Amino acid sequence: MPAIQVADNLILPRLVGPLPESVERSVVKISPARAGLEGAGFPVYRGFAGLTVQDIDPFLMLDQLGPVLNGPFETKGAPWHPHRGFETVTYVLDGEIVHHDSNGGGGIIGDGDTQWMTAGAGILHDEMPTDKILNTGGWQHGIQLWVNLPKILKFSAPRYQGIVASKLTLATSSDGGALVRIIAGDIAAHSGPGSTHTPIAIAHVTLAAGAQLSVPWNPSFNAMVYMLLGGATVGTKRHALTPHHVALFGAGDHMVVSAGDQTADFLLLGGLPIREPVAQYGPFVMNTQDEIRQAFQDFEAGRLGVIPAPSG
Repeated sequence: MPAIQVADNLILPRLVGPLPESVERSVVKISPARAGLEGAGFPVYRGFAGLTVQDIDPFLMLDQLGPVLNGPFETKGAPWHPHRGFETVTYVLDGEIVHHDSNGGGGIIGDGDTQWMTAGAGILHDEMPTDKILNTGGWQHGIQLWVNLPKILKFSAPRYQGIVASKLTLATSSDGGALVRIIAGDIAAHSGPGSTHTPIAIAHVTLAAGAQLSVPWNPSFNAMVYMLLGGATVGTKRHALTPHHVALFGAGDHMVVSAGDQTADFLLLGGLPIREPVAQYGPFVMNTQDEIRQAFQDFEAGRLGVIPAPSG
C-alpha cells in the first residue's frame, strides 16, 4: 500500500500520550461492512452499514474501494452527479483519480492525496480514472467519507480543497511502532491540514506487528476505528477487529489499538455530533423531506451548477 510512507518512524514527532487519570474507551459495537456498487459500477465496502445515524454523527457514510487490481480499461469512476448539504472527503491510498466540479475545483488525486469538497448549497462533480489508469490499469484503493453539515451551514458556498500527501501531518507513537497520517482535526497535540466546517478528526494509521497505539481522543467526540488491512485488537476488552469492520467506542479520553502478528492499517475517526434531524435521499442530505424535494427541483432546474465544457 503506497499512501505516504516513512523510512524510519523514529524521525517523526511523537504523539502526546494519555494522562495517568485518562479513561480508556471501551468498544460498544463491532460491525461488518456491506458490499455494494457505486458510481459506474465499481465495488465498495460500505463501512458504516451496521451503525445508526446517531452512532456515526457527524459522519454519514464511509465507502472503501479496493484494494483491487484492475486491468486496462477495467477501472470505473463516478460520472457527473449532484450533491447538496454535506462534504465529501476522498482519500486515495493507491492509484489516482481526476476530479472536476461545476465550481471550478478539481485536479488529479494520487497516492496519499485527499480531496475535500464542500457541496454546501449545491454542486455537480465527477471522479474518474485518469487516462493513465484507464489505459494501463493498476491497483486502486481509496476511501470516501461523507461529513454532515449543520442546518446553518447546509447552504454554504461550495469549496474544494486538494490536500497532497506531502501536506499531511505525520507523527508516531512513543515506541515508533505507528505511522500516523493526520488528515484533519487535532489528534494528541498534532493538527491535520484539512479545513473542516464540522469539528472532526481523521487519521490513517499503519501499526507495526506487535505494536500498540494509545491515543488521546477528544471526550466530546464520538470515536471509531475502521480496519483497512491486517488486524488488531481494540478497546478495554481487546476485541478482535478484522478488515472491513468498524469498531464504535463508548465514552472516555483515549483509545487503544494493538496489532497482532501482522501490520494493521486502519482509520481513526470521530467528531462532535450535530444532533439534528437527517433526511437523506441519494446525493442530497438535508434536515427535512421538503428540503430533499427542493434539492431535486433545484437540480432539475440547473440551480446546482452546470457541467463545464471539456477542456482542450
